[in-house]
Amino acid sequence: MIYKDLREFIKVLQNENQLIEIEDEVMPEPDLSAIGKSATNVDNGPAVWVKNIKGYNNSVLLNVHGSWQNHALMLGLPKSTSVKEQFFELDKRWSNYPVKPVWVNNAPIKEVTITENINLFDILPLFRVNKYDGGFYLSKALTVTRDPEAPEDFGKQNVGTYRIQVKGKDLLGIQPLQFHDIAVHLRKAEERNEKLPVAICIGNEPVLNLMASTPIEYAQSEYEFAGALKGEPIELTKSENGLDIPARSEIVIEGYIIPRSRKMEGPFGEFPGSYSGARLQPEIKITRITHRKNPIFENLYIGMPWTEVDYLVGLNTSLPLYRQLKRDFPEVAAVNAMYTHGIGVIISTKCRFGGYGKAVAMRLLSTPHGMPYSKIIIVVDETVDPFNLPQVMWALTTRVRPDKDVVLIPNAPGMPLDPSSEPAGMHTKLIIDATTPVAPDVARKVNPLDPPEASDYWYDYMKNLRRNK
Repeated sequence: MIYKDLREFIKVLQNENQLIEIEDEVMPEPDLSAIGKSATNVDNGPAVWVKNIKGYNNSVLLNVHGSWQNHALMLGLPKSTSVKEQFFELDKRWSNYPVKPVWVNNAPIKEVTITENINLFDILPLFRVNKYDGGFYLSKALTVTRDPEAPEDFGKQNVGTYRIQVKGKDLLGIQPLQFHDIAVHLRKAEERNEKLPVAICIGNEPVLNLMASTPIEYAQSEYEFAGALKGEPIELTKSENGLDIPARSEIVIEGYIIPRSRKMEGPFGEFPGSYSGARLQPEIKITRITHRKNPIFENLYIGMPWTEVDYLVGLNTSLPLYRQLKRDFPEVAAVNAMYTHGIGVIISTKCRFGGYGKAVAMRLLSTPHGMPYSKIIIVVDETVDPFNLPQVMWALTTRVRPDKDVVLIPNAPGMPLDPSSEPAGMHTKLIIDATTPVAPDVARKVNPLDPPEASDYWYDYMKNLRRNK
């Protein structure tokens, strides 16, 4: 690819007219969150680089992943590449895993080191993402931890994205939900009453943020997947506390999670489009900060979909679920889990026998991500494009028999940040089988209409006309 870090990707965005640079002075609140929210509604959803923030010296970059155009450029594709084409390109590159990273010594992230008188407020241009947030939040940080039982196992090193609240000049709060890998690491550390080392990396090349928010298997490496998606190794370096961190991040905060201690964290405006409430969560003591000269603070706005986070976690949630399902059910054609991080999922599949669509949906509910997240699952025929909502609605309105094709599974695991879960973390799952019945189901004569001949030719012809206009 043509970029190795966030700064080089900014140049890609500039060259493709996918970056807006704001030179005028803005207020941290409410301007920064308003800019982040509004950017997704501007034509083609450009990133926004805010360079003059009242009271701060450093700039803020917003909406880097906030459109399918930017998402395509991240993958080195033309920005006109469709969502479905990007999905299958990701699937193709996924098979290149693993691509081993390389380690460098004189990493740009080590340009400036702070170990005394640490004060986050002097380094980061902080702002509340939503008006009633419990404090300032790092909403797009890449967080690195290791399995205390296997500290040398590179695959079990977790690179994830979690919400992080700034509680003081050298103190953070973090939310490690029980089904996230970091929670496994924390549990093992606390069983020993040991500190869990952590590195929080801000301002990364975009494919790293993509992988940090991707639900892969516990012993798989996000860094090696990022290399597979880029087609070249990711450059890493060692943090002072022994973790592997991106060599070209803008800012890295090192520290440890305080064992067996919980303090109030939240509320925070979350991806389902509502406030999460306040809960007792662990805290991180900061021991060291390294950063590049004139570091760029990258953050994202989270709110009522669609915002940048929905583009960031859309296809990379869909793809692992697709591959997990297809491994057991080869008839599965595609999976669309772009809606609120997979709380809603659409699966297209060819049905081998009666009830097959329901079986595929139940398998989704047993995957590591589908089990806690997925609440509403719609299954359609393989001829229906799950990324085309008019086609999905056609299947719903013409294939579903409510008395036979709707399944409710009560008292199942749920996503606690979904405000409809009650109690938080418990749900009733809904499966809607919108596939065409096949034997031994009671068959109905269904003859779907074929498109007119030469439709594909004229579709491509008109698409090229629009593209070249």
